[in-house]
Amino acid sequence: MSEKPSRSLAGIAGIVAVATLLSKLVALVRQQAIAAAFGVGVVANAYSYAYVVPSFFWVLLGGVNGPIHSAIVSVLSKRSKQESAQLVETTTTLVSGLLILITVILVVFADFLISLLGPQLSSQTQAIATVQLQIMAPMALLAGLVGIGFGTLNTANQYWLLSISPVLSSITIIIGLGILAFQLGNNIVLPQYALLGGQVLAWGTLAGAILQWLAQLITQWRLGLGTLRLRFDFRSPGVREVINIMAPATFSSGMMQINLYTDLFFASGIAGAAAAFSYAGLLVQTPLGIISNMILLPLLPMLSQLAAPEDWGNLKLRIRQGLLVTAVTMLPLGALFVALAVPIVRVIYERGAFGQAGSQLVASVLMAYGIGMFVYLARDVLVRVFYALGDGTTPFRVSLLNIILNAGLDYLLVKPFGAPGITLATVGVNFASTIMFLLILNRRLNGLPLREWSIPIFSLIASSFVAGTTSWVTLWATQQVLGSEGFIVQLLQLTISGLVGLAVFAAIALQMKLPEVDLVISRLRQRFAR
Repeated sequence: MSEKPSRSLAGIAGIVAVATLLSKLVALVRQQAIAAAFGVGVVANAYSYAYVVPSFFWVLLGGVNGPIHSAIVSVLSKRSKQESAQLVETTTTLVSGLLILITVILVVFADFLISLLGPQLSSQTQAIATVQLQIMAPMALLAGLVGIGFGTLNTANQYWLLSISPVLSSITIIIGLGILAFQLGNNIVLPQYALLGGQVLAWGTLAGAILQWLAQLITQWRLGLGTLRLRFDFRSPGVREVINIMAPATFSSGMMQINLYTDLFFASGIAGAAAAFSYAGLLVQTPLGIISNMILLPLLPMLSQLAAPEDWGNLKLRIRQGLLVTAVTMLPLGALFVALAVPIVRVIYERGAFGQAGSQLVASVLMAYGIGMFVYLARDVLVRVFYALGDGTTPFRVSLLNIILNAGLDYLLVKPFGAPGITLATVGVNFASTIMFLLILNRRLNGLPLREWSIPIFSLIASSFVAGTTSWVTLWATQQVLGSEGFIVQLLQLTISGLVGLAVFAAIALQMKLPEVDLVISRLRQRFAR
């Protein structure tokens, strides 16, 4: 669709990596501000429950690589700019009408929804979460608009804005908390100001979503890729194609979000668990988001161009590349999160209202997340293959099965393991999804070299285990010499242990002579050389 020359995969990955890194760093500062102000207390816990409903739509509809984004990319990449503009306007009209109705429902039934999500929440936590949800309800509408904008800009090679725009949401929250802290000082933690703190978080989140949409809209108009003009040509072939891909994909992604609701249901009886999921989740999502965008944003259009049976040989090579690059990046990082969870959390969050008890809780959840980082992203890579093949039904069916599996694992693991058990249940679901998707694709594409692919993946798993063990031993040794208290000491220990672990992994992985390992390392060298 774009009239500009297409960028190389390396160029796209570089743009996405820099923009996403900046976005994630600002998001980390946002979480640090929330942690310092509220710790794992009532306000942070309430926000975790309130935000899960608008975030359902934000992930479902508004996220990069989400169903709307994927559907728009798949359809617009085959059409001219004029056709694309009309299609975008029609899709925007259709999606907005549905989401305005949903926004009203969220406002009216906010208290009921919070009670469903957290039946064991305290009355104060539920009251704050209800008000927060009512404030953030318009994010359901904004999510659809942002998702359409993401897909439209992706096909126009506008990768920078896709990855950088989430910064706006983080900045508005940081500014709001800064003003609140300036006015209240140390009194910000007092119970009588809990509702006010919760409202500031909610309004900041909504303001950021509005700014993100406006930034996309301005760029979209400038490129001539659609305005806010109402179009009702819902029977056009392009709109039907978008719906055929988006509808089942939306249900599929929605099923994955239902797993999150199930997790919060079981976590509502564990003090601070929801806030711990949020703090630990961001630490995991930072590298996941960067690598995910580097892999999936440029990969999806390529996969769509290889959907014809005569191109399946190249499609299989792209699938291997996606999985192996995921393994090379996610497995060692996951191992470091497991080995160094406590110092990571202490360095990043332990200040203000966030104390050692909070660090222990968040670190335990972070370790569980680390175990599943590879399968989380591998599942996403495989889902995009189905989208590229025009099949959103298969991911939906797998997701339905996973709801039952997730609920069963939550029930079995929450009692013996507490909050980490709920995270381990999610890891189990992602692992099962990855295996099912591989088996289905093996049949669909007339065979995949699964045995050939499994050898390097298992070798990388073993290498990551060695690297993680080395990091832990290094941390223990430095603690014997320097102790474990003090920010500078903790940061030094974390840096040394992490670098040692990564060096060990790189040394072992290089001996495997995998092209994906060489690719990742060459990219890193290029970045550092600049």
